[in-house]
Amino acid sequence: MDKERVLIVDDEQLNLFIIEEFLENEDIELELHDKPLDAWASLSAPDSNFSLVVLDRMMPDLDGMEFLRRMKREARFADIPVIMQTAASSPDQVREGLEAGAYYYLTKPYEPEALISIVRAAMDDRRSRSQLRSRAGRLEVAQKLINSVEYRFVTLDDVSTLVPVLAGMCPVPDVVAPGLSDLMVNAVEHGNLGVSYQEKSLLKWEGDWEAEIVRRLALPQFSSRVATVRVERNTDAVVFTIADEGDGFEWKRFLTFDPDRAFDPNGRGIAMAKMMSFSSLEYQGRGNVVVARVNI
Repeated sequence: MDKERVLIVDDEQLNLFIIEEFLENEDIELELHDKPLDAWASLSAPDSNFSLVVLDRMMPDLDGMEFLRRMKREARFADIPVIMQTAASSPDQVREGLEAGAYYYLTKPYEPEALISIVRAAMDDRRSRSQLRSRAGRLEVAQKLINSVEYRFVTLDDVSTLVPVLAGMCPVPDVVAPGLSDLMVNAVEHGNLGVSYQEKSLLKWEGDWEAEIVRRLALPQFSSRVATVRVERNTDAVVFTIADEGDGFEWKRFLTFDPDRAFDPNGRGIAMAKMMSFSSLEYQGRGNVVVARVNI
C-alpha cells in the first residue's frame, strides 16, 4: 500500500528542514516546497493525491490564507485537511483562518510532539470521514425506503456500524455521514462515559483516547448506559434525534469554531457537523439530546 502524501509549504528552508526531521518516523511521504506558487502547481496537477496540507500563513507571492481560499473554492480539495502553522495567533487572525477552513493550527515555534499529534489527528479524521462516506453511499438506495427507525448504541464500533446505515436515508449520504458520526461519538464519550473536553485533549495528545473509552465502558457506573438515535424521514426532511444518559455539557460554545480551541487536537466536530453536514442542528435541555435536520 502506498504511503499517504503530505504537502508542506513554507518559504523558509530551515522550517522545512525542521518539519521533515520532526516527521521522519511517520509512515507518510512528504513533498516540501519553499515557493508557494510551485506548491500550488503540484497540488493542482491532475494526478495530485495529497492527504494533508501543512501551510505557513505568511509567505511571499501567495500567502497561506489565499492558498487556503483557493483550495476551498475547488470541490476536489474539499476533503483535504489543512494545518495552518503561524506566528500570527491573535483571536482575530485565528478566527479568519477557521472561517476559511483551517481547522488545525500550530503556533511557531512548536515541539515535535505537537506537530506529530496534530498531523495524526488531521489524517485520522480525514481517513474516518472517507470510510464513512464510502460505506454510506453503498447503502443509499435501500435506506431511502425507511420512514422511521430507532437504534441503540453503546460503543464506538456501534457508531461505525450505524452511521452508514443512517446516512443512507439522506439525499447525499457522504455529506451527512461525518457529521452524524461526530454527534454519535459525542453521545458515547462525552455523554455516557463522561469524558471531559480537557481529558479528551490530553488523551488525544498522548494517543490513549480509544483505550480510555474501552476502559470506561467496563466501569460499573457506565456499563449499563446506552444512547439512542431516532430517524424520521418525510417528504421535506430527514430528522435525527440523538440522546444519551449523561449529564449534558455546555453545548453552546461548541456550535461555532472558537479561536481559543484552534490549537487543540479535538473540539471541531459539532461545529463542522453544523456547518457542513446538516441543514440545522439544535441541542436541547442540558445538552444530552441533539436534533439534526437534513432538508430534502
